[in-house]
Amino acid sequence: MIERIETGTRSSKIVKHNGVAYLTGQVAEGDTIQDQTRICLEKIDALLAQAGSSRENMLRVTIWLADMSDFAGLNEVWNAWVPEGHAPARACGEAKLARAELKVEFIVDAAYD
Repeated sequence: MIERIETGTRSSKIVKHNGVAYLTGQVAEGDTIQDQTRICLEKIDALLAQAGSSRENMLRVTIWLADMSDFAGLNEVWNAWVPEGHAPARACGEAKLARAELKVEFIVDAAYD
């Protein structure tokens, strides 16, 4: 069975299937990569909780940066947020994002009970 949570015309905030919760991409406003990353990770925490999951259950995270020169600033916040011993598989690349002011987008897949 597939469960869709907060479904709109374009996407669902969460799709759950066979023990995996797929979160829609998370972006945020903010002046710096650190600001945007912190806000995105707060939003991810809330969505994981809504899906019955947590940071410790993340399986894979795909991160898109508008500019790879922000990689160190992203990792500064990310490394402090990921629970020790529970780092997910991760990919990070550069991509043109939906709006010019966006610096980062996160896509998260996590296990749930």
